[in-house]
Amino acid sequence: MHIHFIIHEHFEAPGAYETWAKMNGHTLSYTRIYLAENLPQHADDIDFLIVMGGPQSPATSLAKCAYFDSKKEQAFIASMITANKVVLGVCLGSQLIGEALGAAYQPSPEKEIGKFAITLTDAGLNHPLFSHFGSELNVGHWHNDMPGLTATASIIAYSEGCPRQIVAYSDLVFGFQCHMELTTEVVTLLIANDDLTNAHNYRFVEQPEKLLSHDYSEMNNKLYTFLDKLAVHYLSK
Repeated sequence: MHIHFIIHEHFEAPGAYETWAKMNGHTLSYTRIYLAENLPQHADDIDFLIVMGGPQSPATSLAKCAYFDSKKEQAFIASMITANKVVLGVCLGSQLIGEALGAAYQPSPEKEIGKFAITLTDAGLNHPLFSHFGSELNVGHWHNDMPGLTATASIIAYSEGCPRQIVAYSDLVFGFQCHMELTTEVVTLLIANDDLTNAHNYRFVEQPEKLLSHDYSEMNNKLYTFLDKLAVHYLSK
């Protein structure tokens, strides 16, 4: 498969998503928004679009961030969905998917930065792509907002701090508010580019030392299995 990444900032790296793609011998391409790279003009050869996170929101204007064109990205995402490609968004990426489908993003009830449990809904427990997650799984978080819900969207998982952690918009389109791609290397980049001095003021924000002490391999492996299943499903259609 040909997998294309949209990366908004160098420190919002694709982590385990990229590792999985390389392990499986998929071809990779990138649009690095922070370098003002253009979105693909011809996306016919793209099978799988992965839209990464960023400090922006879908409402961020060009005046505030000259290299981030939210509306253009939403239009590209919508075109990929219409073409029946696999589309997966992480954090900001998940919010952009919702917006592309007409569902406005919202602030999350809680700011979450750290490794905390998500709980699967009945829809999640009965979804074949998520059956291996179990009823509860500790995963990475680094967010303030959450994706909007379309009339047909299904919430796969939630956390104590956020009711929309994983959303299935269709059998090929998924929004992950949580960050299952985190590795120690990616977390190090995020810490270096965020201000965590007020971490103690939030229920679900961990200190840098705690963030760096976590083992992220279990959630990475769960993500790999999900991606394996999703790839098989796409190729069988």
